[in-house]
Amino acid sequence: MSTPEAVRVPDAKAMRGLGAQLAGRLGAGDLVVLTGPLGAGKTTFTQGVAEGLQVRGPITSPTFVLARVHPSLVGGPPLVHADAYRLGSVAELDDLDLDSDVADSVTVVEWGAGKAEVLAASGDRPGHFWEVFIERAADSDVRLVRIESVNADRDRT
Repeated sequence: MSTPEAVRVPDAKAMRGLGAQLAGRLGAGDLVVLTGPLGAGKTTFTQGVAEGLQVRGPITSPTFVLARVHPSLVGGPPLVHADAYRLGSVAELDDLDLDSDVADSVTVVEWGAGKAEVLAASGDRPGHFWEVFIERAADSDVRLVRIESVNADRDRT
């Protein structure tokens, strides 16, 4: 299958809007893995997901607390927002015991590539997760965002 084209995102408001759009496709048990350099907009994207899910905020970077749970304000799934930046391995992520919340929550993991995919083993669609790649366009503040739906066999849709 072909790789989805990158969406040009001009500012933080549009980044939150894109996150809110993805939230409309998410439900309990879904995992979103965010990849991008420092300052790319991973937390801003997550703020949009949180707005779309209508969870309690504020949504801030969990770099130093590693994970935060944001309960739903409307009876939907809570948002688990984690940051794997300071974690060196899957074992350290496992120590956070996030998998106990994954089946009942939408889980977003910043810096989770190569670590967080194991969390996709539970939920309604075992092995399915979303990958969001964010990068800066050359010589611009515009972000290029690619969102991919990934199945256990790594087929991208």
